[in-house]
Amino acid sequence: MKQAYHTGVFGRRRELPTVIIARGEHIRYFKVRPWMIALAGSAAAAFLLVTLAAATYLTLHEDIVSAALVRQARLERAYEERIAALRAQLDRVTSRQLLEQQLMQRKMAELVERQEQLTRQQSRLSPVLERAGELRADEQTIPVPSPRPEIRAGLTSEKFGLPTVASAYSQPEEKAQVPWPLRPGYGESGTAEETEEQVLSAIDRSLDDLEADQLARIGSLTETAYQTTEAISAALDAAGIPIAEDYGVEPAGGPLLAAVGALLPFEEKVRELDEALDRLEKIKQTARRIPIANPLPGAAVTSSFGIRSDPIIGRPAHHSGLDFRAEYGAPVRATGSGTVIKAGWNGGYGRMVEIDHGNGITTRYAHLSKIMVQVGAHVEKGGIVGRVGSSGRSTGPHLHYEVRRNGRAVNPLTFISAGRRIQKYL
Repeated sequence: MKQAYHTGVFGRRRELPTVIIARGEHIRYFKVRPWMIALAGSAAAAFLLVTLAAATYLTLHEDIVSAALVRQARLERAYEERIAALRAQLDRVTSRQLLEQQLMQRKMAELVERQEQLTRQQSRLSPVLERAGELRADEQTIPVPSPRPEIRAGLTSEKFGLPTVASAYSQPEEKAQVPWPLRPGYGESGTAEETEEQVLSAIDRSLDDLEADQLARIGSLTETAYQTTEAISAALDAAGIPIAEDYGVEPAGGPLLAAVGALLPFEEKVRELDEALDRLEKIKQTARRIPIANPLPGAAVTSSFGIRSDPIIGRPAHHSGLDFRAEYGAPVRATGSGTVIKAGWNGGYGRMVEIDHGNGITTRYAHLSKIMVQVGAHVEKGGIVGRVGSSGRSTGPHLHYEVRRNGRAVNPLTFISAGRRIQKYL
């Protein structure tokens, strides 16, 4: 069935499209009106536009997102590369600082070890210096290192608070006064590393000076010991007293030169000083036993050794000693250490004391008024053995003094003269 309708065009009637839907015996139909067609077309157009817009948006959005992701990836990669570069630079700086710190610690350890070595050397020197105490005072000053400091980190250059490393004998204005600890803070000029290097270099130079001066002083002491030994030996030789036999060795000598693989220079020098002091002490002991002193210091000699006119008979006679004029009762002193072998009356000698000094040397003290020692007693040089008198064959108070070697009288004046020359060394 069709339904006619009028159009507004030329007065003609057009029929509406009819849609028939048949399903089995059921038949349905409806009219498709123009507005429905317009609505459906509008909806289709709108859907098409929406679909195109969506497709366009999705396409453009994907490109935008991809570009953003690429840009973000580039930024992340650049950031990571920057971080890696900074980290590598930090590692290099840290490694350099660690190396510098290790180097500084190694240098400090070496300096502390050197200072400890100097302290040990001073301990090694102490007993030798005690033996050398009788040498000249200006020759016994040996540099002593300051105590080892406790090295602590984090101290500034103005808070040292520890002793300086300097020579004990040096002038303060001439020697560098280097304070501990070894790691000061930043100075006004230069970096901390430069300041530390300067401090370490100054300490190293100070320790070098200290060690060099220590060796020089040891060498000076050794030379003094040799010279003193030579002076005493020469004086005794001039008196006809050989002393090589007292050492118990054949005559030999020569400078002490360090052998390859032998002791360190310091040990060699200390050893040489020790040997020189041994020789000096032995010769001093020998000189103290030998009668080289004056039995009556300050007394005048009235009769010398040798041929003279005898005061009693008035004829030439051999005088076996020296006569010293002195007041009655003046003390008579031993001219060397030894053992009393005679103490009593001995003919023309009157009251006499005879002392054995070893090596075949004896001394006699005659015409005494009083004897102060007994046979077998040990007397030291300068000890009183009796009093001046005029006992025996004598014309007045005086001391008759003899020196005998292997029982034969020798001139006592040569011994006394030798004693005067070496008195300052004993």
